[in-house]
Amino acid sequence: MPNSTGPAPFDFGLYRLSVDLVDFSYRIAKTLSGIKRHARDQWLRAAQSIPLNIVEGNGKQSLKDKNRFFEIARGSTLECASIHDVLRVCDAIDPKSDSHGKSNLKRIVSMLTRLIQRSQSVSEGSIEYEYRDAEYEYENTKPLL
Repeated sequence: MPNSTGPAPFDFGLYRLSVDLVDFSYRIAKTLSGIKRHARDQWLRAAQSIPLNIVEGNGKQSLKDKNRFFEIARGSTLECASIHDVLRVCDAIDPKSDSHGKSNLKRIVSMLTRLIQRSQSVSEGSIEYEYRDAEYEYENTKPLL
């Protein structure tokens, strides 16, 4: 991981892994030019989006807001995986780098998925309460007016 000017916003393995992915993406992107530049630019935007949304989600108070940012980060991770496929098919990334990057992308997706699933349910002892939007409870009621 590259040196930073200050500490990470929090000690969070997922965050650190996503920043390492950005570093990896930038190192490979430096070698891409010409017709490959469009995939390179999209890849860098998607890769940067992952840690940024993880941190922003972590700073939110409500579970709904947290999950929204974590889901955006997961979507960006999947986008990076797709861009890996495009770069691999175009021989813009070697098989070893592709395998390494895909391995980290799978870990990030798994960690984000577990994080989202955990925050959708709250446990208390042996009783589990599911987190849901409260709006659905009032769908079948008549308006007050």
